[in-house]
Amino acid sequence: MQIGQLARQAGVAIDTVRYYERQGLLPPAQRRESGYRIFVAGDVRRLRFINRAKTLGFSLQEISELLALSAADEADVASIKAATQKKLADVERRMAELARVRDGLRQLVDRCPGHGDAADCPILGALSGDAE
Repeated sequence: MQIGQLARQAGVAIDTVRYYERQGLLPPAQRRESGYRIFVAGDVRRLRFINRAKTLGFSLQEISELLALSAADEADVASIKAATQKKLADVERRMAELARVRDGLRQLVDRCPGHGDAADCPILGALSGDAE
């Protein structure tokens, strides 16, 4: 199949296919004499894998590592699980940090009456370190 067909079947843009190929996430496609790339069904599965992994927050480097682990003759499921557990721990850490940020912002909003002089604004005071 040609690049447009691959992109449609995988639900990505043609430029995305080219980018993933340049990044080594897709193996280099065979080429016809005309220079057109020829892709196979396995490339559709690989692109879908990449997109699902991206949706779950994996970086392209992490996706590359997962693809390498899955392509090994005897895929090391423990390594795949460990990589996913590491990503989960990172997501949970970021969520906890965002919860702290949300709580801090909520306190600032709750302290601000929403009117008056900017010099008396509790949000500006807290951000400048004048009010604790």
